[in-house]
Amino acid sequence: MTVRGKTEVIVKIVEIAIIHGAQSLSAMKKRLFDLTMSLCAGLLLALPILLIALLVRLTSSGPALYWSDRVGRNNSVFKMPKFRSMRMDAPAVATHLLQDPEAYLTPIGSFLRQTSLDELPQLWSIINGDMSFVGPRPALFNQDDLIALRTTAGVHNLAPGLTGWAQINGRDELPIPEKVKLDAEYLRRRSFGFDLRILWMTAIRVVRRDGVSH
Repeated sequence: MTVRGKTEVIVKIVEIAIIHGAQSLSAMKKRLFDLTMSLCAGLLLALPILLIALLVRLTSSGPALYWSDRVGRNNSVFKMPKFRSMRMDAPAVATHLLQDPEAYLTPIGSFLRQTSLDELPQLWSIINGDMSFVGPRPALFNQDDLIALRTTAGVHNLAPGLTGWAQINGRDELPIPEKVKLDAEYLRRRSFGFDLRILWMTAIRVVRRDGVSH
């Protein structure tokens, strides 16, 4: 190998090391933010969380929490908690696949979903490292079409999020290919500043109840 060739190889190795180091630093910053914010939110919202759990138990039979099998980073499956908004006999499929979703809702299920309060227990998943505040929403274990498209786009390498770029651009109204397109865009654009923007826009849409299936 010539001197020039060796120099090009060394430069390439240095470039790869710098990129890898920057990505590792960004991942550490994201994890520190997730852990700090989820712990603070858990403490601040402890009373409302307990109140919602009590209301779920009092208004329908069954546990307050529903643990579903979800697909996480690198397509690994984890248990994700939500406040139960549907009856115990509801099929374990995505809501949009049910012929009459409202028939399975609990008395306060619609309110929990419209306000996104059913998502609060996922603070545990963030603390546990299964999820992040921002990322693609975790697919159900049986959503093969969504999982396959995300894997093809490389989105499966990301930790799933409590909210994401797709959620603030349509939420439940988006078809799966469009969701994956937006998830892939997040993969390309992801940064700490972009995450903060998504969190702010999510708060606005939750208050307005935009794009949520009733």
